Amino acid sequence: MRDKNAVKNVVMDLLCDIGGSVLYSIGIYTFAKMANFAPGGLSGLALIINYLWGIPIGIMTLILNIPFVLISYKIVGRKFMFKTARTMIICTICLDVIFPYTPAYTGSPFLAALYSGVFLGAGLAMFYMRGSSSGGTDFLTMSIKVLRPHLSIGFVTMTIDLVVILLGWPVFGNVDSVLYGLAATFVTSVVIDKIMYGMGSGTLAIIITNHGLDVAEKIGEITGRGSTAIRAMGTYTQKERDVIMCACSSSQAYTVKKAVHEVDEDAFVMLTETNQVFGEGFIETGGERR
Repeated sequence: MRDKNAVKNVVMDLLCDIGGSVLYSIGIYTFAKMANFAPGGLSGLALIINYLWGIPIGIMTLILNIPFVLISYKIVGRKFMFKTARTMIICTICLDVIFPYTPAYTGSPFLAALYSGVFLGAGLAMFYMRGSSSGGTDFLTMSIKVLRPHLSIGFVTMTIDLVVILLGWPVFGNVDSVLYGLAATFVTSVVIDKIMYGMGSGTLAIIITNHGLDVAEKIGEITGRGSTAIRAMGTYTQKERDVIMCACSSSQAYTVKKAVHEVDEDAFVMLTETNQVFGEGFIETGGERR
């Protein structure tokens, strides 16, 4: 049974990598490249380098990722690293081998920015739901968050993206490239949130299980935070079970759900949006964002 589940997970990971890479490549190659603007992240930097020197976007993204992989290896973990490496390779093939032979959008640059954001967000969401990523600034963001937990992920990501987007101003020769890049990046973040769990700043996972400590330990490995366990009795079964409550980010919610069912297939899992989460790793009661 476990072997079948393992094969099924590998197949689903591969399908999501392929589907997400196609969507991601549409956002970068079909829309952003022809409209002469750079979205945030290493893919935006690779697009700028492609504009200046003609180096293929996928290969350049892969090369730019190497130092981040070396720096972040011990922090993000082997499993996440291997999954992301596979995703990056498939993205490179799509960007450099397949999409140069597909028609590109040549209409309104503003529409190109909006559609680029939609496709990039959809592609990244597919990666995140399978516990992977496109690499790049994801490595840097996660590493900075571990080393400087008082900084919010949104602030770190926004700062990195803004630097790349601003580079497009002198390269493409007009301020519109910055505005298009900002629009694309904003739409990307909105689409990711909408696909994965809406616009809430966090997700509350409520798990009812017979293996409370094992589930809590597994969740802690993913989120880097503790959870709360309550001993409760079901009024229907008249049996005591563990109730685990865990606040996590939207991008971690699917991974948490999957991890819980790996420990206890019969666990009852509820995921609900939270508009604000106060406490360590989120927002302190004094107003400081963690």
